[in-house]
Amino acid sequence: MVFLDTGTHVVMGIGLAGLSTLDPAIGQNPSLFSAVAIGVIVGSQAPDIDTVLKLKNNAVYLKNHRGVTHSIPAQLLWPTLITLVLLLFFPNTSVPHLWGWTMLAVFLHVFVDIFNAYGTQALRPFSEKWVALGWINTFDAFIFGAHIVGILLWLFNLADPGPTFVTIYAGLILYYIVRGLQHRQIVRAIHRTYPHATKWFISPRMSLGKFRVAVSSDDHFYVGTYENGKLHMVDQFNRLPFPDKEWLHAAKEDENVSAFLSFSPSYRWEIDKNEQFVEIRFIDNRYRSKGHYPFVAVVQLDWDLDVLCSYTGWVFREETLQKKLSERKD
Repeated sequence: MVFLDTGTHVVMGIGLAGLSTLDPAIGQNPSLFSAVAIGVIVGSQAPDIDTVLKLKNNAVYLKNHRGVTHSIPAQLLWPTLITLVLLLFFPNTSVPHLWGWTMLAVFLHVFVDIFNAYGTQALRPFSEKWVALGWINTFDAFIFGAHIVGILLWLFNLADPGPTFVTIYAGLILYYIVRGLQHRQIVRAIHRTYPHATKWFISPRMSLGKFRVAVSSDDHFYVGTYENGKLHMVDQFNRLPFPDKEWLHAAKEDENVSAFLSFSPSYRWEIDKNEQFVEIRFIDNRYRSKGHYPFVAVVQLDWDLDVLCSYTGWVFREETLQKKLSERKD
């Protein structure tokens, strides 16, 4: 999914390069166009440089991805850094045009991220709240495909890039409006079915018109789907207080659990005790797949509340999870 998300930002950068040809100063200056094209493609990727944190571990990645690099200061810093570097190779280029188009690329990257279910901390440093509207899938085939069509028309000289991408972006604006109206319909359906709901999380699936839905109330969690205009809940869990605050506090001190809790707004817990340790499992309600909840944080504590091992991430088989935990014990 990270690769597909990156692919979307790449084609959007190329699309912005095509759109920039409508700027008379760029359209009449091949050198400036080259600088701007590089600037918008790099700018479309720059905020996701924090993806390299995956190489360290999932906990660090979860806590930092789409955080500082997507913040308001970063949205000003990225185009400035990219412009300064490109001036070394294009010394006579127009700084206002280069910086302005690169700035647009960075802004659109963050703006687009706001509309998917993962979201971003785009309001930092004023707020660390995750802004996630849940209108668009992290990878949307329609958005990606529309850009590919425009790029191919440009590549084979079948259409001018400027008017082509103006048309594509006008169509995508309408597409976003439609998805926003769909989202509002789902929220209304949730209110009708669960009038006491306190939170809800809507995540578009790959197929148009299909959504994952997770609803929280003071007493229950409800998980299901919205499809063909109907809300269908398949799981219901009691929302119980944690039985032992000491266990909970010890678990939250663990890096993996802390990262999971900072990212997941809707989760439940399970506890399994034996003579050697207590295993506490935190389960994200939002990502049900084929009857399974793969996004979890698990910590095993000994009876002195010391962490024996822990893990957070996506796990689709219990055997795989136990293997990961066993490796961390060693």
